[in-house]
Amino acid sequence: MDLQRKLLRHRGNWKQLEELIELFDKSPGRVSAESIDRLTVLYKQASSHLAVMQTEDPGGELTAYLNQLVTRAHHMMYRQQHKSSGQLKQFFGTYFIRLIRERQWFIVAAALLFLFGGVSGFASVLLDEQNLYAILPQQIAGHIDPSQTGKGLEDAPHSVLSTQIMTNNIRVAILAFAGGITFGIWTVYLLAYNGILIGALAAVYWKAGQTYLFWAYILPHGVIELAAIFIAGGAGLYMGYRMFVPGRYVWRLQLLRSAKQSVQLLLGTVPLFVIAGIIEGYITPSALSLEMKYAFALLTLLALAAYYVYGRLKRNQIDSLDLSSR
Repeated sequence: MDLQRKLLRHRGNWKQLEELIELFDKSPGRVSAESIDRLTVLYKQASSHLAVMQTEDPGGELTAYLNQLVTRAHHMMYRQQHKSSGQLKQFFGTYFIRLIRERQWFIVAAALLFLFGGVSGFASVLLDEQNLYAILPQQIAGHIDPSQTGKGLEDAPHSVLSTQIMTNNIRVAILAFAGGITFGIWTVYLLAYNGILIGALAAVYWKAGQTYLFWAYILPHGVIELAAIFIAGGAGLYMGYRMFVPGRYVWRLQLLRSAKQSVQLLLGTVPLFVIAGIIEGYITPSALSLEMKYAFALLTLLALAAYYVYGRLKRNQIDSLDLSSR
């Protein structure tokens, strides 16, 4: 059989798949991430070979061998994927980055909406400081004093403060995501309004000559916090977009698909909000110098960039392995 002879050229890959299954069985602690990726690729390849042989020679020896091999690999992958640690590693290692990449323009749009709000709020208060009272509640606007920034924060109960900040930020992210169900209108409002708040406060500190101080108390936690808000906002914008443009699926099905992916994006931001909350509760109000706080903010930015690049490289590696085995 010509087809069978062609498939036999892949015996080396089948043998490698057997060896990986044995390694998983005997020494799971020695299994590397690369081996897991390779197992996935070889399993897909063997499954396609089995499908061909089941059509061409359902009762043949090669079909029986491939069926046994694919079944063993399937059980192994199923067992590994349903371990909590394995699922988390896969989600945050590659899948979350892939979602970000696929929704990158919606995330960029969320960032631009926030920036637009920030510039608007800054310009408004810069032109007339009384506009601050139209943006913030009077009891808050009337007590903003740049000269008192940071005073008394060292004595604050940091664990309580961190928890409150975390909870509030996650609430904002959930609202930004859920706003997608309003065709994205509520998401647009939340992103722009939160930008207006930051811009208005920045203008107050600018007029007081305390801009350097202001950003030293914003950026250490703000880099991670804003990145998470933009991702959550991008998830909401995507869901709103799909309500307008369902694509090749019927409207209801497309809404369910986009909602599922948007929820996954939202869940991926939770650790970012936890980290940002801890920083805002402990690092931001600390007695560290302003320069150290700026350095810490730069470190968080580099860490986010490194995580994204690592995820992209890892995803590309998996894709290239998949293509080379076909």
